[in-house]
Amino acid sequence: MTKHVVITGANRGIGLEFCRQYAELGYQVTAVVRNSSEELDELGITVIENIDVSVEQDVASLSAQLQDQAIDVLINNAGIFSNESLEHMDFAQLEAQLAVNAVAPIRVTHALQSQLSKGAKVAMITSRMGSITDNSSGAYIGYRMSKAALNAAGVSLAHELKPKGVAVALLHPGFVQTQMVNFAGDISAQESANRLIARIDELTLSNSGGFWHSNGEELPW
Repeated sequence: MTKHVVITGANRGIGLEFCRQYAELGYQVTAVVRNSSEELDELGITVIENIDVSVEQDVASLSAQLQDQAIDVLINNAGIFSNESLEHMDFAQLEAQLAVNAVAPIRVTHALQSQLSKGAKVAMITSRMGSITDNSSGAYIGYRMSKAALNAAGVSLAHELKPKGVAVALLHPGFVQTQMVNFAGDISAQESANRLIARIDELTLSNSGGFWHSNGEELPW
């Protein structure tokens, strides 16, 4: 039976590469986006548009559109990024990052939990910038907070979903050349997605709740 992967934030960058590579692997792919892109439309996969994962009604609409479909892999990839420090603070941006990066992945997973098949996998695309141990420079306050919160929630979900046979991974993609960072990264979206898919393949109930770099390194909390 063909496996089904659902990917949020799929119109560009890592999300688009997830869609491309999973389609090439023979998966049924559902891309969840606010607005599609020409590159995404060219893949010939299912695209669900007009979904802002931080909006309750949109996520309810997503759940309704997927209600008859089992999900084998759910990738919470949608995210936003800005830089706040004590000298340059934008509380609206800080709160927006918490809403999109931390709360929205839980909202989506909660809404789709009944559709997760036994043996399903949930991947939270987080960041090593959410590691408190790894923070040696400060700044990026909202982004760091949002990813640390996502990591904490992901571990809770791993415990709660384990009896249902569903595993959860917290995955850092690397410093990826995407629009989010003005293409300043040191790894391509293609290579990052390829590595992340390998990490998802390695995910089991026994290692559920772990925090990994896309290269396989286990990261500190």
